[in-house]
Amino acid sequence: MLQESKNDQIIGRWLLLGVIMLMIQVLLGGITRLTGSGLSITEWKPILGALPPLNDGEWNLAFEKYKQIAQFQYLNADFTMSDFKFIYFWEWFHRNWARFIGIAFIIPFILFWVKGFFRKEMVPGLLMLFVLGAAQGLIGWIMVASGLNEENLYVSHFRLAIHFISAMVLIGTTYWYALRWTVPENQVVHNPSLHRLTLIGLVLLTIQLVYGAFMAGLKAATQAPTWPLINGEFIPQAVWQQEWTHHPINIHLIHRMLAYVILGWVIVWYVQAKKEHQSARFAQFRWVPVVLVAAQVCLGIVTVLLSTRLARNSFGPFEWVAQGHQVVAMLLSMSLLWSLFLLRKR
Repeated sequence: MLQESKNDQIIGRWLLLGVIMLMIQVLLGGITRLTGSGLSITEWKPILGALPPLNDGEWNLAFEKYKQIAQFQYLNADFTMSDFKFIYFWEWFHRNWARFIGIAFIIPFILFWVKGFFRKEMVPGLLMLFVLGAAQGLIGWIMVASGLNEENLYVSHFRLAIHFISAMVLIGTTYWYALRWTVPENQVVHNPSLHRLTLIGLVLLTIQLVYGAFMAGLKAATQAPTWPLINGEFIPQAVWQQEWTHHPINIHLIHRMLAYVILGWVIVWYVQAKKEHQSARFAQFRWVPVVLVAAQVCLGIVTVLLSTRLARNSFGPFEWVAQGHQVVAMLLSMSLLWSLFLLRKR
């Protein structure tokens, strides 16, 4: 029994390492998007694509393929080879980190299997993580392929949102399994009302993440680089005549209003969480979601105000703050999942 518990801890820590690697992958995806690098590699070669172009001839061929799509023709026609190599690097790094994650999963999985570390009930969940990871790679390529044409400057914000949310589902599922095998049972408490309130917060945050991806895909922050009002209005009159899922101002309005709702929710949540004393671990860290929500709101405001300084194919102040905004969003998601795990409904 002691050896089984030790094995569970090892597997749980392995999965926690996977969570960190997946979060880095999301950050690399954010850098790829912010630098406009996502369409620089026009082919999907899961194995051979691990190597970048190795000589001038291969670089020229890759650059010529990029020149055939609309993003180059209408947005980056002034690119030199040096510019192209810059955006190519980030997309290549993003794809190679995904390959590295696959290796970091498959090799330890085989070793743990051979050594008998897995209990029978663990295997289906771990195989599901592998399937989710493979599906995420496929979704990423489908998203990129949709922009490799002579019409689209960027990929659809819907496809971007699907790619991002599927990545968060993979991270969240991996983290949940890691918690199952590392958190002592005596830290889990029965608190149905706080469990429900935490679940509501996770739902609100998920919707907010979708609209965050919409904001990124449509570059909606640049449409209203003001705060607290949106171009001089709390609720712009023009929103009633626009598409609620396509128009940048509407997306901007919803994303901003959801931030205020989540801020109000976390205050109510913390008041209720302070009444929970059964779990010392939960009581020690229940302040974390409050701090993260406050930081996320502040970063969101600064991101909007700096959006006029958006730099094409480079990384400036706006890009740094936007990346921080994404980091805190992931940490907030993890903190709510952790709380939900400890606060059981039954």
